[in-house]
Amino acid sequence: MRTRILAAAAGISLLLAAAPVIAHHSFSAEFDASKPFKLSGVVTKVEWQNPHTIFYLDVSDERTKKVTNWGFEMGSPNGLMRNGWTRNTLKIGDTVTVEGSLARDGSPYGNARAVVLAATGKRLFAASSQTEAQ
Repeated sequence: MRTRILAAAAGISLLLAAAPVIAHHSFSAEFDASKPFKLSGVVTKVEWQNPHTIFYLDVSDERTKKVTNWGFEMGSPNGLMRNGWTRNTLKIGDTVTVEGSLARDGSPYGNARAVVLAATGKRLFAASSQTEAQ
């Protein structure tokens, strides 16, 4: 009986430990490197968290003037800090230009490769799974 309980506990532990691994995805599963973008807008939200930092921009279509809120995935906070970012690099209300690859599903979401801060002109690598050369 004790052996069965220990085996069940071990099995449950393995399933719980694997859950974060299952949730993680490869770049090519969600994004299309053959669909690059360069968008500018105003920062509306920043989620500085693992496994990916995500930020949102209000982007205005130049032709229709319609504003769409886009989400952009970057690397982990640790990866960003190694590339010169701090928790306060992006602030709500900042204007930035983002370069990267669009989501495969056509949603207003992308993988950021680099971010240019309009106020300073500083270009920062987004520590994403997509390399600068792509």
